[in-house]
Amino acid sequence: MTTARRQHICLTETSYYHCFSRCVRRAFLCGVDALSGKSNEHRRGWVERQILAQSQAFCVDVAGYAIMSNHYHVVVKVNLDLAASLSAEAIVARWQQLYRLNPLMERFKAGNVLTDAEKENVDTQIARMREVLTSISYFMGYMNQYIARKANAEDECTGRFWEGRFQSQALLDEIALLQCMVYVELNPVRAGLSRNPRQSEYTSIKRRLAGTGSDLLPFKPDKPGSPKDHHYHLPVHFDDYLELLDWSGQIVMEDKHGAIPADTPPLIDRLNITPGFWQIAMRLPAHGHQKALGSEKHKKKYCRAIGQHWVWR
Repeated sequence: MTTARRQHICLTETSYYHCFSRCVRRAFLCGVDALSGKSNEHRRGWVERQILAQSQAFCVDVAGYAIMSNHYHVVVKVNLDLAASLSAEAIVARWQQLYRLNPLMERFKAGNVLTDAEKENVDTQIARMREVLTSISYFMGYMNQYIARKANAEDECTGRFWEGRFQSQALLDEIALLQCMVYVELNPVRAGLSRNPRQSEYTSIKRRLAGTGSDLLPFKPDKPGSPKDHHYHLPVHFDDYLELLDWSGQIVMEDKHGAIPADTPPLIDRLNITPGFWQIAMRLPAHGHQKALGSEKHKKKYCRAIGQHWVWR
């Protein structure tokens, strides 16, 4: 039985989440159809562009993503501080990138004189907008609806494009976050679409390396005290992450037969991660049945926060 999304999302415990959606019947509706031979590869570009565009409207930062032929992954961080700091006018401007304004909000935007009752109504609506703009459910719902309508219009058909609701996982600590980001960006390697994560198309790592990743959540600044253009940044340096990603990619290469390279990245040692644990994490599925990833201590705390009485292992 499905459970309400609000019972999975708990921003008091973590603002990082891994979300993913799969095409209906696992068909290659974003890739090359083996039966008809028709290529829908261009739709992967649709998904990538829409993820990045939405991150500029929602108060949701994109840390990583991978767009595959029949599914996609995205790692996000909800930016509550940004949402709280934005003026009413800025909230309305972001909202208008996604939805139409009603007549009252149009009058507010135009600077028209409002009655006290109308001002109270506007305040209520803006509070609701702030809430929606920090909602992972709305972010993913808007995303999937946009792509489904665009693809169905192209195919001149109706019906489902995505297989049920999107799935989400809470990332409860730094190790879980890195594990998930690396797993996501190694998807094309495991699928045989590329031999190296640096060459993987429609991934966040390819975008960062191309120098066009300014719309992604930045990594930790290289110099202490460096000015920050974002309210948040990822907790590690990019060079350290890149080394971890390359090393992890060697684990899943077929010609390596699962052998761990001798020289482990310094980040593995600093986080007290055993190479054996990391090997298993990179070769197993992304634990899609688990609603949270992290240490047992963090999982127990998360379960208490969402009112559950058991822990995923």
